[in-house]
Amino acid sequence: MNSHGIPELSILIVNWNTRDLLRACLSSIRQNVSVTHEVIVVDNASQDGSRAMIESEFPEVVSIANNLNAGFAGGNNQAYQKACGEWIWLLNPDTEVLPGAAEKLIEFLKADAKRGAVASALIDARDGHIQRSCRTFPTPGALWAQGSGLARKYPRSRRFGFYKMGHWDMKTAREVDQPMASSFLIRRDAIESIGELFDEQFPIFFNDVDLCWRLKKVGWQIWYLPEAKVIHWGGAGTSQVRPQMIEESHRSLRRFYEKHYKNQTAPPLFWATMVLAKVMGWLRVIQAKHKTQHKS
Repeated sequence: MNSHGIPELSILIVNWNTRDLLRACLSSIRQNVSVTHEVIVVDNASQDGSRAMIESEFPEVVSIANNLNAGFAGGNNQAYQKACGEWIWLLNPDTEVLPGAAEKLIEFLKADAKRGAVASALIDARDGHIQRSCRTFPTPGALWAQGSGLARKYPRSRRFGFYKMGHWDMKTAREVDQPMASSFLIRRDAIESIGELFDEQFPIFFNDVDLCWRLKKVGWQIWYLPEAKVIHWGGAGTSQVRPQMIEESHRSLRRFYEKHYKNQTAPPLFWATMVLAKVMGWLRVIQAKHKTQHKS
């Protein structure tokens, strides 16, 4: 705590039906975060006993129980309204914090006032590899490289695979456009400079991309720091309803594209890219439904 009894770090977690993973996440925070902190968990109407588990096993956690699912964006905005820390750590419930991760992220931002946010490395819980968690912004060129198949054919190419940054091994610190918000530390000052944490027109997907876009637009740097490590299972919530989530992902992509690219892209290219994004979404949903039916 500082001299006023306020924690230095606020950890925000939004949970939906991931009780056992959330338990492991909260245990890792309790064991491995030494900086003064508070943990705020928003539960989005889970039906798996998550709320009771938090109350009985983690009384130090500030718990907000929603009767309806407010989404990732809405849930984090609720948590942020309660947060007191100078540093805001967005953390998924399917993560486990490794020793020193929080402290390294904070020290990295403290070292340079231009750094507005930093993401940790995400270590795959299944096989230990570093997950590919950073991308460039989804420019028209990025979407056409993906839609044409060239990015899949040449994933390590700087020309075609740049969106998913396949040419980079993610073992070095660097400034990036948009890391996943699964483990993402942000200065409170940076959030206040853009007026809000998440835009809730992106309830589940692309809210983190929109956040990074807005931070970059006003001059903040966003970084990736591999020395800070967090274990990540990935997709624990969204995989429960995969076809619907794919559809929502592409709907959010089109919203993002319309919000940020419509006024700076030639109309023919803009609308052609919007159609491409919709078709890509349809194809992925059809594929996901086919896989679901085949498994059943």
